[in-house]
Amino acid sequence: MVEIWNLFKYSFIGYGNYLVEEILHPSWDNYFYALLVISLFVWGLEMFFPWRKNQKIIRKDFWLDTFYMFFNFFIFNMIAYIALSSAAENFFLSVLSFFSTELNSLQLFDVNSFPFVLRLLLFFVITDFVQWGIHRLLHANKWLWNFHKVHHSVKEMGFAAHLRYHWMETIVYRTLLYIPLALIGGFHVDDVIFVHLFALTIGHLNHANVKLNYGPLKYIFNNAEMHIWHHSKELPEGNKHGVNFGISLSLWDYIFRTAHVPHSGRDLELGFDKDEKFPKDFLHQEMYPFKE
Repeated sequence: MVEIWNLFKYSFIGYGNYLVEEILHPSWDNYFYALLVISLFVWGLEMFFPWRKNQKIIRKDFWLDTFYMFFNFFIFNMIAYIALSSAAENFFLSVLSFFSTELNSLQLFDVNSFPFVLRLLLFFVITDFVQWGIHRLLHANKWLWNFHKVHHSVKEMGFAAHLRYHWMETIVYRTLLYIPLALIGGFHVDDVIFVHLFALTIGHLNHANVKLNYGPLKYIFNNAEMHIWHHSKELPEGNKHGVNFGISLSLWDYIFRTAHVPHSGRDLELGFDKDEKFPKDFLHQEMYPFKE
């Protein structure tokens, strides 16, 4: 217990120092400014090319979502990445040690032997597929759904809604993602920054008040016209847990038949059943799942 507490404590302290360095020393691989630049770019698209033309630029809950965006992506998400990755690794190695097994013996292949671009592609596809499965779990499991309701409490869609989610989701995603990545191995944070920023941009565009014509690529990449149906308050018959679970790739929904885009969903009512009773402020939204 003491080791876990120290792990989190030093992660917060270390990351606090890293945060100051990120802000004071901009660079090409700086997550803070990357988030800022990508967000301003997509917000600009919303201003000049709005899909819902009657939606205000400063839409409903814009500032709440902006706070969530920086809290989740930059502060909590990164701290959790450091702490949970170490915790998951220690736990996994302890289990292997119990069975007298080494991690290397379980690795399916060594990605370090692959070309750099192929390594990035593998990381992107594998993590996206795993997250697609986790996303389905968040909808299917009643306990996890209470946490995921925070994301689905959005009533007017915009780019910042992408990162409105409960911090518990970070724990679920990071923990379950570690296992497949450990079995493959060889990925480093510095290597996959491009993948993270690419996925961030796609996620912003999925939630933005902008309709982009992806053409045939809509069957591969998630998009706003598809994702709006995921947030629809009224679910299609026979899909009580939802549709369109894709994170960056829509491919998985078409393969596993969870895709649903019957027509333009521009003016759909968003939310979930009885969402009028859901808390409206950050603190009460964070506490909601623990009271249900």
